Amino acid sequence: MNMKSTAASLVVVFFTALLVPRMSMPAADATYEIAKAGFVYGLPIVMNYSVMYASAVDSNSGQFKASFNQIKHEAHVYTYRDTTVVTPNSDTPYSTAWLDLRAEPIVLSVPAVKDRYYSVQLTDGNLFNFGYIGSRATGTDAGDYLVVGPDWDGDTPAGIKGVFRSTTQFPVALYRTQLLRPEDMANVQRVQAGYSVRPLSAFLDQPAPSRAPAIDFPKIDKDLASQRFFEYLDFALQFAPPGPEETQIRSQLARIGIGQGKTTILADLTNAQRADVARAMTDAMTEIDHAAANIGKSINGWRIGSAFGDRAFYQGDWMLRAAAAKAGIYGNDAVEAVYPMTKSLADGTPLDGSRSTYTLTFAAERLPPVNAFWSVTMYDGKTQFLIENPIDRYVINSSMLQSLEKNSDGSLTLYIQRDSPGRDRESNWLPAPNGPAYVVMRLYWPKTKPLSVLPAGEGTWKPPALIARK
Repeated sequence: MNMKSTAASLVVVFFTALLVPRMSMPAADATYEIAKAGFVYGLPIVMNYSVMYASAVDSNSGQFKASFNQIKHEAHVYTYRDTTVVTPNSDTPYSTAWLDLRAEPIVLSVPAVKDRYYSVQLTDGNLFNFGYIGSRATGTDAGDYLVVGPDWDGDTPAGIKGVFRSTTQFPVALYRTQLLRPEDMANVQRVQAGYSVRPLSAFLDQPAPSRAPAIDFPKIDKDLASQRFFEYLDFALQFAPPGPEETQIRSQLARIGIGQGKTTILADLTNAQRADVARAMTDAMTEIDHAAANIGKSINGWRIGSAFGDRAFYQGDWMLRAAAAKAGIYGNDAVEAVYPMTKSLADGTPLDGSRSTYTLTFAAERLPPVNAFWSVTMYDGKTQFLIENPIDRYVINSSMLQSLEKNSDGSLTLYIQRDSPGRDRESNWLPAPNGPAYVVMRLYWPKTKPLSVLPAGEGTWKPPALIARK
């Protein structure tokens, strides 16, 4: 989701939208700081709400997957047509299940998957990755796993292999099932058919509890998110009980009418304070963009770091969480996947497919060290979406190695450019946009012993530099 609209438009509607009793206002000099901190804190939450609304609420969104507590399988990898989330992968056909945990927990069942990598990433409305099921985390055997809400205090039923607690009432389960080659899709679909999502009562063959109250989810799209940012944050927070590290930011937000315990509303602010809020949002987005571009360490022009995790991982570092969401929402913990990413050469020159062609060469025996697979994916440098191209190729990954041409010394060169590098090199061609480019590596289930990319940014394996050819 693109959140870079002007800060003035972010607040116009919100000034009149929150109708609560008029109470004491924050001091004039506090308004800027509260709004700025609140935007950094709230950006990932609002981004997630936008994805949830398009995926599970609005059946006419064009990106709708399935209603809550149902699973939707994709029989294809993502392409330029998929624009619900920024920086999607094009390696693993997704299955998606948005969960509503208010009435009862949900049981996720998986089959035995022994011939390929798969993972089920559990992410809540705070963008905390609160659990994993899959090849690395739970092994290759079949199993039933319980996902519970923040307030659930029941007993674990017999037969449940693990319990995962969401910090919010509406988490998402993101399934990634490895596609080994294009003709392998039927096998992926057989694995997907073994995934199931059931309420706990159905798993136990017991009567279902009373339904949770219906919710009038406020419509959101790109423009509305820009105009009504804090209104959406206020709505989402009612389903997210605060953790201990949120006490300060929640109390500050309440001073300008957001969340529980409101003490004022933005409509009561003076014109000068409103200008401070607008300026704060603009400044916050600038800082978030800078942080996203500088996650981790710079190694041969690639940024490598660990930016995704659970509540304990972030420990209240809201800037890191916001930067991670902007860099690529729903990223994995580093133990599951590491993401070297770059928009520039090692010397800082921006990547631009309209001006240059590039090569990326892995030395012999120096391919990315993984237990599952690796990939290199191309995105538009502005939107961070996959790009339309003449050969419908968005990624080169390790499953394609047999079809790639090696150099005489055993090294592997990828040609990253807008136009074909020639018939003899086209097998190794990763099409680039006609303008700014964003290149992301993915190392799924990275090895932990040398050579290893772990710890992220400190490992013994380092990605080679992109080289400009003209």
